[in-house]
Amino acid sequence: MQLSPTMQTFILHWGEMGSRWGVNRTVAQIHALLYLAGEPLTAETITETLGVARSNVSTSLRELQSWGLVHTSQKLGDRRDYFASQQDVWDIFMTIMEGRKQRELDPTLTTLRSCSVEGKEDSETPAEVQARIDDTLEFLEQLIKWYGQMKSVDRNTLIKLMKLGARVQSLMSK
Repeated sequence: MQLSPTMQTFILHWGEMGSRWGVNRTVAQIHALLYLAGEPLTAETITETLGVARSNVSTSLRELQSWGLVHTSQKLGDRRDYFASQQDVWDIFMTIMEGRKQRELDPTLTTLRSCSVEGKEDSETPAEVQARIDDTLEFLEQLIKWYGQMKSVDRNTLIKLMKLGARVQSLMSK
């Protein structure tokens, strides 16, 4: 597969951003390639196009599949798997958000709840520390509640809400 300079820039940047977000650079680059390709690709094509080891491609594809960002398909008469990314940027965003919530926020919420209860029973925990834990717990509970509400809002309404931006504040003050 031939990549245009623009495609190369996008894939390299997506990889760089992925590493800043805690995602392996190659995983992010493969996702970017599949997103831009617009058609399913074999692992061999991905390996050749990106110039990465076949084993790295296999591991990265498994990770992308576990996130729900990539799915496989087959073609009649061909034993190889073909890999494709979700093509809708909103679906990609929501899939990533849900995955991060499950892997990062939910365990943190569980730990904060436990720390809050333990801190109240522990005479050695200073009141200021207990207050910070409780504030963090309350913030995270509100954030997760808000996320739950927002993920059920239809896409067109979300887009309108995003376009309103800071003007929402003027609506709230009326």
